[in-house]
Amino acid sequence: MNHQPTEHPAGNALDQVVHARLAQLTQGLSPASLASAYLDWFVHLAISPGKQQALMFKAVRKATRIGLHALKSPAVHDAPCIEPLPQDRRFTAPEWQQWPFNLIYQSFLLNQQWWHNATTGVQGVTAHHEQLATFGARQLLDMLSPSNFFLTNPEVLSETLKTGGANLLQGLQNQVRDTLRLASGQPLPGTENFLPGKDVAVTPGKVVFRNHLIELIQYSPQTDTVFAEPVLIVPSWIMKYYILDLSPANSLVRYLVENGHTVFIVSWKNPDASDRDLGMDDYLMAGVMAAIDAVTAIVPAQKIQALGYCLGGTLLTMAAAFMARTHDERLNALVLLAAELDFTEPGELGLFIDESQLAFLDNLMAEKGYLDGKQMAGAFSLLNSRDLVWSRMEHAYLMGHEQPVNDLVAWNLDATRMPYRQHSEYLRRLYLRNDLAEGRYLVDGQPIVLTDIRVPIFMLGTQRDTVSPWHSVYKINLLTDAEVTFCLTTGGHNVGIVNPPGPGVRRSYQLATRAADARYIDPETWTQTMPAHEGSWWPALADWLQQHSGQRVAPPPMGNPARGYPALDDAPGHFVLIS
Repeated sequence: MNHQPTEHPAGNALDQVVHARLAQLTQGLSPASLASAYLDWFVHLAISPGKQQALMFKAVRKATRIGLHALKSPAVHDAPCIEPLPQDRRFTAPEWQQWPFNLIYQSFLLNQQWWHNATTGVQGVTAHHEQLATFGARQLLDMLSPSNFFLTNPEVLSETLKTGGANLLQGLQNQVRDTLRLASGQPLPGTENFLPGKDVAVTPGKVVFRNHLIELIQYSPQTDTVFAEPVLIVPSWIMKYYILDLSPANSLVRYLVENGHTVFIVSWKNPDASDRDLGMDDYLMAGVMAAIDAVTAIVPAQKIQALGYCLGGTLLTMAAAFMARTHDERLNALVLLAAELDFTEPGELGLFIDESQLAFLDNLMAEKGYLDGKQMAGAFSLLNSRDLVWSRMEHAYLMGHEQPVNDLVAWNLDATRMPYRQHSEYLRRLYLRNDLAEGRYLVDGQPIVLTDIRVPIFMLGTQRDTVSPWHSVYKINLLTDAEVTFCLTTGGHNVGIVNPPGPGVRRSYQLATRAADARYIDPETWTQTMPAHEGSWWPALADWLQQHSGQRVAPPPMGNPARGYPALDDAPGHFVLIS
């Protein structure tokens, strides 16, 4: 659906240019959306004397608490009057417990808590506007945190005394280097050590199919026999596929191949302006369905174990529902990693989803024909600016520490673009209207329905996921009538997935299978009753795939030239190298 006005094209073109420039400055945030949120919050707060009175009493109580705490002798080490939230690691160092810095950070936390109370629970404010108001207040407070300033950060002061100021000199050098690097568009130093095909994405394989949208990679077998059913992996189109094939020790692809699976993976083309008119149907048909056709031709007479990550899992589920509607029985099982199907609770990413925001993004994309991956990366940084922006600046510019670059960091900086039409369609049809979960998503003019899917499903959620919150992912139990094995692991959207087994792994997971005719268990009860297992969830996935596989057979050939799928290039192919 096109929401852009069609009258007065000259005026619309001017609006488009202005909005595009504003979007570049605001990381895609619509000023109109923010203004609406704060006006909604302010007006309702202004006509709520009871809420104002409660906030006044809270302010007095908090001032009294910190005042009484300040009157105690600095030599008395009582428990602080307020503790940081578990995820807030800014004030954990011992230096913060010394006077006067303990008073500084506790005053800040009390103020932060008051502002959270002020921006939430105001009667009449819409949920979306409340989230935006709270988000804006948090951004401002994170910017003003005492940990960000030299004189109020005892860790920085201690480091300065210890090094004779060398940390500040090194920090200045880091800041100048980063400023010049950003201005010139140069990559972060260290990323050159994680190049696809050389350091990462090195699992041996061949590109066996290519069209205008995807390359399909088939990996070389590393066992004498393999499970008969091939595994097809569909990553999200908003990321380079090799997050699942990082350095050999962190590669899920290599792990599956070494465990006797014939593995294929989709590598999406990084689109440019010429791809502006590619839509969701193109990604479904020329992407997932074309890959399924290729795998079926290369490994005939075998059903497919299909695995999708993030929005790749969402797209794969669409394909599964479409196949179920058309009685296409080529899928044997479905594995979905941090993949949302119901978008009513998309977490903090929902901050960027309303009509004003999407109109703003449409103008930004229309000018170029795509959304730059750096724009998306900036939006994700805003969601966790405390750790991704301010904490990194503190360590790099005040402490003078170099930020280590590993394979996951390098991959994260290898940004991708999204075509104008497709990105607009999926934001509106999935995030804004929730068409997929509510049975309104059309493929070939007819709706696809998730309850048509009957193959067993393995669904993974990650505890600290801000992109696909696990409570949202868990809703698969409400959306399908299939057997569902749900796994909840520690970590976030990326780190929770890149979770190889091995010594020193400090992670755990919970796992349980719900039969197709079993009663529903709510997510809180599920987490309280399901046992936890130490270590990586990868072996649990391998066991589940084995349970849903048949006999082991000789490995299939690489490609099938007779059916039109010759081996074209060595992995990782060409598309992943397009920047």
